Amino acid sequence: MRKKISLLLPALCLLLGLSFSPAHAENWSFFKSFNYEKPQFLHPHPFATAHAVLQVSQGSPARWNLVLNNAANMLKYFGSANVQIVIVAYGPGLKMLLKDSPMAARIQSLNAEGVEFDACHNTMLNFKRKLGHLPKLVDQAVVVPGGIVRIMQLQAHGFRYIKP
Repeated sequence: MRKKISLLLPALCLLLGLSFSPAHAENWSFFKSFNYEKPQFLHPHPFATAHAVLQVSQGSPARWNLVLNNAANMLKYFGSANVQIVIVAYGPGLKMLLKDSPMAARIQSLNAEGVEFDACHNTMLNFKRKLGHLPKLVDQAVVVPGGIVRIMQLQAHGFRYIKP
């Protein structure tokens, strides 16, 4: 059944006029199965003792750098197996997760260490209204229905909220 859905999804997106990239197919699975009561993660950390969600809502590369530095510092202090970090980008902050972002290499590196990068679908739809298509995100980005809703969900499940 899953295989049939993955084969039909590109055709459905084409019919609806949505942008679809097979490289991002896995990233959309969180969006389609979002359940506020049961958070899903790209990188499960079953033994993590610290959990943090960092907000990115500003379009400033200096702010993005600060957020990524915060994540790197947490990884250094706790160790990647002991901390679960989710960075949620929405509004102007979504630009950090665009394919051509100056932060793309750092995002890839932090993702390799277990940091999750969530992209707000509501913001993506606003970009689509202006651009005529959904924005192209870095491969590491996970699409969630709403950035604020994701932050609320993670806080409700014990994550510490950080807004650098």
